[in-house]
Amino acid sequence: MVHLLHSLLWPRCLVLPDAQEDTLGRCVVQEEASPYSLFDICLDALTADLEKWCSKGPDGTLCFPESWYFPQEIADKFLERLAWQGKLNDRTASIFQGKQMNLKVVKIRKAKLSAAAFTKAFCHHKLVEVDATSVDSELLATDIIHALQSSSWVQKNLRCLLLDSVSVPPNSRLLALAQFTGIHTLSVANMSVGSEDLVSVSQLPNLQSLDISNTLVTDISALLACKNRLRSLTMHYMKYLHMSNSKVIAVLRQLKCLLHLDISDHRQLRSDLAFCLLQQQDILPNLVSLDISGATDISDKAVESFLQQRPGMCFLGLLSTDAGYSDFFMTKQGLKVAGGANMSQISEALSRYRNRSCFMKEALYRLFSETLSLRVILPGTLKLVAIGMRNHPLDLPVQFTASACALNLTHQGLARGMPVRLLSEVTSLLFTAMKNFPYYQQLQKNCLLALTSSRILVDVPFDRFNAAKLVMKWLCRRDYPQMQTMAVSITSILALKLSPQDTEQLQEELLMAIKELLAIVIQKTTENADDIPFLFTLKALWNLTDECPVACRHFLENDGLAVVTQALETFSDPGTQGKVLGILNNVAEVRELSPTLLTEDLMTHIVSLLHSSNIEVSFFAAGVIAHLTCDRQPWLSRDLQRTQLLQDLHKTMQNWPSSQCKMSALVTYRSFKTFSPLLGNFSQPEVQLWALWAVHHVCSKNPSKYCKLLIEDGGLQLMYDIQEHGQTSAQVRQMAASILEDFRMHFTGYQRHPQPQRPF
Repeated sequence: MVHLLHSLLWPRCLVLPDAQEDTLGRCVVQEEASPYSLFDICLDALTADLEKWCSKGPDGTLCFPESWYFPQEIADKFLERLAWQGKLNDRTASIFQGKQMNLKVVKIRKAKLSAAAFTKAFCHHKLVEVDATSVDSELLATDIIHALQSSSWVQKNLRCLLLDSVSVPPNSRLLALAQFTGIHTLSVANMSVGSEDLVSVSQLPNLQSLDISNTLVTDISALLACKNRLRSLTMHYMKYLHMSNSKVIAVLRQLKCLLHLDISDHRQLRSDLAFCLLQQQDILPNLVSLDISGATDISDKAVESFLQQRPGMCFLGLLSTDAGYSDFFMTKQGLKVAGGANMSQISEALSRYRNRSCFMKEALYRLFSETLSLRVILPGTLKLVAIGMRNHPLDLPVQFTASACALNLTHQGLARGMPVRLLSEVTSLLFTAMKNFPYYQQLQKNCLLALTSSRILVDVPFDRFNAAKLVMKWLCRRDYPQMQTMAVSITSILALKLSPQDTEQLQEELLMAIKELLAIVIQKTTENADDIPFLFTLKALWNLTDECPVACRHFLENDGLAVVTQALETFSDPGTQGKVLGILNNVAEVRELSPTLLTEDLMTHIVSLLHSSNIEVSFFAAGVIAHLTCDRQPWLSRDLQRTQLLQDLHKTMQNWPSSQCKMSALVTYRSFKTFSPLLGNFSQPEVQLWALWAVHHVCSKNPSKYCKLLIEDGGLQLMYDIQEHGQTSAQVRQMAASILEDFRMHFTGYQRHPQPQRPF
């Protein structure tokens, strides 16, 4: 495994550039539509089953075999993957204690680690970069600094330290940071760091990039100590800064080497620092990047004048300002703008501000307005929405606006042009939002609307079991009829993609869903409303009961037979009749439940529908009769009636078109398991004939799926048995031969597949 990982490390996955949507979209499509790299697959296999590969210490911690060795690039990626998947903890961090690992880069964002585990796992490595952004509050900033300080090599050679949002104990100072003389990039954003700490940090001899956003710093004068080396300064949302604008600008003026400056702010603070900066004529001449998003009183004219004096500018942040709307910003070559004037600026804002919820919310709001009547597929933009959702899972405004944007970007067939992997990620994020904000109705509505896409429900992989539990809760909410209707339509498709075992495990949700679906059928029948929601309701019942005896039992125990019988008496359209007969087929397939169908009223309806001129209705009615008559036991007292039914069944099938005919309703099966009793019933050729007709029909329409099922479920052997059995009727033998011939033609049609041999 380790040797394979090493050989596959290069080339790595694509890194998405900051680009216009057409370029970004192509990159996203290429990455998301491509198979996962073998390197990533191996990493995931390793992290998925660590217990299998590791031995356990006395305290339960894990360790790889001593013979294993991870080169530096693989070790770094493995650690990052563990942290990203939420699997890095005190037990798994012990893997990095031994000599098998050779780390240079420690990326442990949002990990939950103790100080002791951090020290033992990482501080003996020769680290050049540590990213501890948003680690759990159990691991304090002082713990991280103290642990890294224990290595004299790290003190001299650590180049990048990111402590964004790490907790600092009350009344503690981070003065020890001054000992890390090799640091050139440092982030203490969103931390309890004050002006005294800034004095210490500014003494770092190699410091080039500093982020002090949202800290307790009141005075930035200490930055003058690094004025000849500081190249990037980020001071977003400096709400405790007590210096006047003139004093701040006086400090900035002396930072001669500064290339990147971020003084963006929350718009609510109404900061005019950026306004004052733009008025300066001889300040920061080498600047190439300026972020003033959220600033007040910013005009296009002032920004244009500032840019014209600095022709090397390549980025400008103008989101939540009144600037960025003139033609100058649309036509200037080489300038990227994060703003809200058009899709290009919005995409740039979504990319730049993925970790800032205040700007992410604003960019998403602008995106929503821009995509209300969208007719273009924008995978790159959807990817940026997904990143925002993933980075801010508990921020309601972000999740709400992002769910609306996801709906705009995937509605009315747009989802069909999106890569499946991207849709899978977005779908999972939508369900996470529903789970995190169960009482916010509009967010729930947005998510349900996005999930009504058949492309998503049928083709996209996601956790359908837990999704079904969430959707079924809305199915049972009568106080929101529109959302209930959406939940019904989603359930009707989702149920078909659940395995029967998963459906049974829904337990309480399944019972409540069937009760509510039957209540809807009663309501629609009473109102004589055979509308689309009614048909979705019947379809949901049909798919939930498919090969699921528990669901069939719930259906019967809640007067389901009486409900659907009334529906048959009320509606005469083939759509209703076919779906009701589909439900009855599912019940008839369960041997211990099938006798409940032998009521005079219901059998009268079924026999009548057997003679329907509509082939689908006749086919499904024949299926109910075939399953019911296959077992002699329930008919002991009325064998004459059973004989007449079989004769009627046979006569009706003689009038059907070829089994390769086209039906308006798509006939599908999960498996052929329920056909085995029918195909093996040589005393009743009528029953065999119906089953063979059904098998031949689906195999001719979708051979790639059903020829495979024929092998897996033992159907192929049954075809040979039918041909060779002495009691097989000529018509049955001929139908079985047709199936085998189609089977051979399907497989021999692909050169790489040998002609199938008969199984023994």
